Amino acid sequence: MAFTIDGEHRSGRWLVTCDHASNHVPDWVNGGDLGIPAADMARHIAWDVGAAGVARELGRHLDSPVILSDFSRLVIDPNRGEDDPTLVMRLYDGTIIPANRHAGPDEIERRLDRLYRPYHAAYARLAALRPDRVIVAVHSFTPALRARPPRPWHVGVLYSHLDERFSRPLIARLREESDLSIGDNEPYSGHLPGDAIDRHALRLGRQNTLVEVRNDLIGTAAEQAHWAARLAPILTAALCDAEA
Repeated sequence: MAFTIDGEHRSGRWLVTCDHASNHVPDWVNGGDLGIPAADMARHIAWDVGAAGVARELGRHLDSPVILSDFSRLVIDPNRGEDDPTLVMRLYDGTIIPANRHAGPDEIERRLDRLYRPYHAAYARLAALRPDRVIVAVHSFTPALRARPPRPWHVGVLYSHLDERFSRPLIARLREESDLSIGDNEPYSGHLPGDAIDRHALRLGRQNTLVEVRNDLIGTAAEQAHWAARLAPILTAALCDAEA
């Protein structure tokens, strides 16, 4: 299966997404093994650690559906355009991905057809169920890349300059929380042509944002539930601000 949907028939206007929810490698991809150690498969290079739990809980608080990928971003990255050179990563944060080194066009097309395209078809269908849909993408980031400076933010809000209407009020609301360091398009820019937000929100005029939580803060189910409960009312208030 390429995806999981929680709460498809919930009545809320949000669509919560988690593009990098899983580090699963299907058995038809190199026998279910990308050729890297289990410790690497547990790292941020293979999935967004803790993000799935936050997304599921957030959907429950917002009474809205959640879609989660069921495959590792190292198999194929659903948060990239089909023509993006990083769609199938061969090297990521110092780790070579042996099963991807010689993945040619036929193999990439197979992964697109069996994983990437079904995920995006389901995403598009859920997004279209309400004309006032708001998309909030949940991701997580590592506290530091190898040989790089520490990242001080607790939460990053990522967005494109093409549509700042929801993310700007969200950043303002989050910065009212005195104990948090909030990244404005940090730890990286939120504008990536062809990515999931571009495809399902920007091109169709849907309100959107991408929330990144530092993954050392959401390592347990209790921490994931805590952050979802904290973020839900802030998201709701920011949407009211955006539409005032």
